[in-house]
Amino acid sequence: MAYRVGVIGGGQLARMMIAPAVELGVEIRVLAEQEGMSATLAATSVGDYRDAETVLAFARDVDVITFDHEHVPQDVLAALVEAGVTVHPGPAALAVAQDKLVMRQRMAELGMPQPEWAAVTGPDELAAFLAENGGRAVVKTPRGGYDGKGVRVVSDAHGADDWFAALAEDANGGALLVEELVDFTRELAQQVARTPSGQIATYPVVETEQRDGVCAEVLAPAPSASARLTDVAASVGAAVAEGLGVTGMLAVELFETSDERILINELAMRPHNSGHWTQDGAVTSQFEQHLRAVLDLPLGQATPLQPWTVMVNILGGPAEGGITERFENAMAQHPAAKIHTYGKDPRPGRKVGHVNVTGVELEDVAYEARAAASLFLD
Repeated sequence: MAYRVGVIGGGQLARMMIAPAVELGVEIRVLAEQEGMSATLAATSVGDYRDAETVLAFARDVDVITFDHEHVPQDVLAALVEAGVTVHPGPAALAVAQDKLVMRQRMAELGMPQPEWAAVTGPDELAAFLAENGGRAVVKTPRGGYDGKGVRVVSDAHGADDWFAALAEDANGGALLVEELVDFTRELAQQVARTPSGQIATYPVVETEQRDGVCAEVLAPAPSASARLTDVAASVGAAVAEGLGVTGMLAVELFETSDERILINELAMRPHNSGHWTQDGAVTSQFEQHLRAVLDLPLGQATPLQPWTVMVNILGGPAEGGITERFENAMAQHPAAKIHTYGKDPRPGRKVGHVNVTGVELEDVAYEARAAASLFLD
């Protein structure tokens, strides 16, 4: 019998697991939130991932449950575990990815490098943090934020009053996360795969460029990365994976600071945008690696195939017409570019695809990737 993997969430990450699943002979099934999502090719069920009965019914005939996102509620995860379903990553690890305050506390307990931070419940506590940290800080909503949402820079104690008011209206109460405004020179990402039996595979640390809070480009490996930086990033990634018991892919987003610190920004326990370069630039893509990891199969090599790979996101897409209408021109002008699209309709700021280019000279590779991606925009 083939291995059977159930993926909760029908987005592009689930979509990009389909090809390696077919190659491995793994049967992949997807619980999509609605019809017509990116992973529709493997969508065997459509339903609410917040409903335990729906998720339990979906999980009945698979060997393992994994995720396209980290938003499945803890009570649903607990119901899966209680029913004897194998879940990777497990509820305890996912709790850290679901709540940024929990993540900061767990990173502190593990002794991981991170910015100064605090939980604040009102303007007075925010004012105290600002006074101790240079008068400016980053405030984040602990749950639900992604791609720049739920994040703002404040320089005034009342800069998050609307969020405090929303907390006060919530019967559960709670706090916001405030962090020092890190003086970073660039953003990095370290990807690690870990199996339930403890095998770890570490990818090269990469440099990411964010625009309006959304990942726009990834340079793999990170240019001008010293041996120290490479070693520290890899050791942090492995330590987080081990310390939290993560199974599957883990992305650790990092800051490299002007005073040469390496600090943890955020975590993602699934394939991640910063690892899309691996589809064409590594021996084993992050999507194949995730399937291997959650099935507790031996991990593949995470080494690059070429000195450089550059991934450029297609953000928004063309103002008129569809993505596929641009294929011919992009492919003709840039035959070295590998084009990946997500089956999504173009919309301003939306991730609708990405382009990978690999090669020997970083300048040439970056030019080709950027030029090819630009042909899908207006």
